[in-house]
Amino acid sequence: MSTELPTTFDPAAIEARWYAHWEQEGLFRPERPDAQPYTIVNPPPNVTGSLHIGHALDNTLQDIMIRYERLRGKDALWVVGTDHAGIATQMVVERQLEAKQDKRTNYSREDFVAKVWEWKEESGGTITRQLRRLGCSMDWSREQFTMDPHFSAAVTKTFVDLYNDGLIYRDKRLVNWDPKLKTAISDLEVETQDVKGSFWHFRYPLEDGVTLADGRDYIEVATTRPETMLADMAVAVHPEDERYASVVGKHVVLPITGRRVPIVADEHADPELGSGAVKITPGHDFNDFEVGKRAGFKPAEMLNMLDGEANVCQTADDLVPEEFLGLHRFKRDGVDGARELVVQRLKDSGHLIPHIAKTKKGEEQELDAEPRTIATPFGDRGGVVIEPWLTDQWYVDAEKLAVKPIEAVKNGEVEIVPKSWEKTFFNWMENIQPWCVSRQLWWGHRIPAWYDAEGKAYVALTEEEAQAQAGEGAALTRDEDVLDTWFSSALWPFATLGWPEQTDLVAKHYPNDLLVSGFDILFFWDARMMMMGQYTTGQNPWPKLYLHGLVRAADGQKMSKSKGNVVDPLGLIDQYGADALRFFMAAMESQGRDIKMDDKRIEGYRNFATKLWNATRFCQSNGIGASTSIAAPKATHAVNRWIIGEVVQTRQALDAALADLRFDAAANTIYHFVWDRFCDWYIELVKGNFDEETRAVAGWALDQILVMLHPFMPFITEELWSKQGDRADYPLITAKWVDPQAEVDAEAKAEIDWLIALTSAIRTAKNELGIAPGAKLEAFCPAPSALAKSVVEANAGAIERLARLTAIHFAEAPAGAAMQIAAGEDALVIPLEGVIDIEAEKTRLSKALEASAKEAKSLEGRLSNANFVERAKPEAVEKARADHAHHVAEVARLEAALARLG
Repeated sequence: MSTELPTTFDPAAIEARWYAHWEQEGLFRPERPDAQPYTIVNPPPNVTGSLHIGHALDNTLQDIMIRYERLRGKDALWVVGTDHAGIATQMVVERQLEAKQDKRTNYSREDFVAKVWEWKEESGGTITRQLRRLGCSMDWSREQFTMDPHFSAAVTKTFVDLYNDGLIYRDKRLVNWDPKLKTAISDLEVETQDVKGSFWHFRYPLEDGVTLADGRDYIEVATTRPETMLADMAVAVHPEDERYASVVGKHVVLPITGRRVPIVADEHADPELGSGAVKITPGHDFNDFEVGKRAGFKPAEMLNMLDGEANVCQTADDLVPEEFLGLHRFKRDGVDGARELVVQRLKDSGHLIPHIAKTKKGEEQELDAEPRTIATPFGDRGGVVIEPWLTDQWYVDAEKLAVKPIEAVKNGEVEIVPKSWEKTFFNWMENIQPWCVSRQLWWGHRIPAWYDAEGKAYVALTEEEAQAQAGEGAALTRDEDVLDTWFSSALWPFATLGWPEQTDLVAKHYPNDLLVSGFDILFFWDARMMMMGQYTTGQNPWPKLYLHGLVRAADGQKMSKSKGNVVDPLGLIDQYGADALRFFMAAMESQGRDIKMDDKRIEGYRNFATKLWNATRFCQSNGIGASTSIAAPKATHAVNRWIIGEVVQTRQALDAALADLRFDAAANTIYHFVWDRFCDWYIELVKGNFDEETRAVAGWALDQILVMLHPFMPFITEELWSKQGDRADYPLITAKWVDPQAEVDAEAKAEIDWLIALTSAIRTAKNELGIAPGAKLEAFCPAPSALAKSVVEANAGAIERLARLTAIHFAEAPAGAAMQIAAGEDALVIPLEGVIDIEAEKTRLSKALEASAKEAKSLEGRLSNANFVERAKPEAVEKARADHAHHVAEVARLEAALARLG
């Protein structure tokens, strides 16, 4: 027995109620011990995070697959949890302390970490609450956290194993150093920004009276970072540059420091760029570091001139003048730094080569430097310029770990969807650099290494084991650093299941079945999971990796707080409901393309939900309730046999689309079935003819809609399912997937499709010619097909009601004004004498056609102009394209309308 639905569909009223019910009843992961497993791990959001529009897309796609496979009877496990987010979380807690005029260093490490745990317990659940609002059917009973004891044990074991296998080592190398956060960060956490800067030219005097071939007694070098000359160790020239051939192996004496440095031959120097000579600061530049090594400098010998806050410190050779010590690397807060003082001193000593520029009037003027726009690295969290800094850090030998993942993608063991991302994957993995995994933080997985008085490291699972390695009398000190957050999250597919213990969950749910990820963390996370999965388990973490695009602003720009174009998904849920937002995400997710936000489309999908709601109310008002069968009911009426066939085809199309992860195709398939076939046609065709068979078929078809739509729109479908009948013991979330156990009835399909084509053609023609929709007309079909005869004979009432044709005569039409339409292979003539003024209508249509054709041609010319497309604002180009498409369609419509009139 159905329960009457309210007149108005109100998403807010049902969403919280149903989510709480699903979670309380354990329906996100029902007991299915013998079922085939299906597993997805959710990319763990930062514990500090809030739901953004990218999360909404990512989690919608995952939930669609989890709900779909749960309906198919699988033991569907969606692992959920959060990442401890070392840098982000420590920053949040430090900011809280600063707001109270307090700071981290006022506490012991243990006390500060305890404060972070307190914050996590009080405020760390924001995003998990928000994921519930989106409808994510995650296994909350096993919510994970990357600092949980079992997870931390997995992290420690992995580090120790890698160390013992020679795949983790400590090395002195250049790192990306964030002077604000005072920690190393990875290449992937560096954002390059264009900054207005300068390009200075200096003279470095040649030693002992040596001169170049042109007689100069100096070498000219240029730099955008003059402060680094305090730690210069060489000047590089190209080995084939004849200008410098005579001085390779000689020395220059640096101004300011007086340091004597060699002139080395290295292909890094470009003879075509500037003077062709390059100053080499191996301790503060990644390219120079490699040049320095090739020149014979060991990393331990490379000079460092900056401390952890990027203030000048004394170099190992003690040659930096006192006046520079303690200065920041460059101007900060209006106070000149080392950069400004170096330039001034070189200018005073005559070693600065001025830049000659011309004013707008053509007059020459002398400047200290050439103005330039410089690509400058910034930390994505600290927000300050990154400093290449020479320091001891822990590294993973990523090159060796990358071998098996590369092979897995090449041989098809791991499929990347869309395939176009494979090239990017290979390019990065085949050129991968050592992975710096140590971070100078207090919050995170502390590195399991202890040092004796001589600095020798002992890596072990516990301090007791390290002490046993070092010997009883050795005093050990633990490494102060923690591991990169991405090191621990790389273990997420299996450590969340209990690894390294061989739990039942590991045995059943690892490898996982699918990973859904934004392309922007392909290297941060996805590739590293592949490396760690192969290393720790000998298996790939999943056979398929789906990479979705970005969600962009409506104008196609990337969303950012600075632009003020960030969209809050919770606000959209408040306005349109979670189901509408989810459906928008699915329908717009086309492989290899970004999504443009479009509130109108979301509103349209809210209207779609309302249409289904009203269709269900209509069914209830006509005695149509829940079906009692998964298989299709027996049917004799053509319209019922037809809708059963439509269900069969829709399920087949849905299965195929989701197998290929074509979320847009899947969403559009169910959308058009619900809106077009069921609501617009089936309900209209059966109106007034609700016998027992039709009620059974209609109830069954509506149930199949609810099942097929459930992965996309879980809330409204569960509500309608519950209201269609008393089946509390058989909730939709754990119901069975569509299985009609029927075939498409070709005869019924042909009959109903002909009837639909006839009705659609007449409605379109009336609209084009300005004939009132309700106007009743007659039609003539002089050479009807057998199908036309049978359809007209069996559906005269429906034809009059839907197509507004009082009769279809199988005879020649009388002479006079008429229009022509087609239904299938049949041509029908509809007399228009007394209905419209044919000549006036032709004149109107011709004028409209001429105007649209002219506008289409004008827009085509504008769009074919490269200057317009490249220089106009993107929104102007987009509007021109949309207008062009509109007028091209109008031309086609108006030509068809004129053709109808003969």
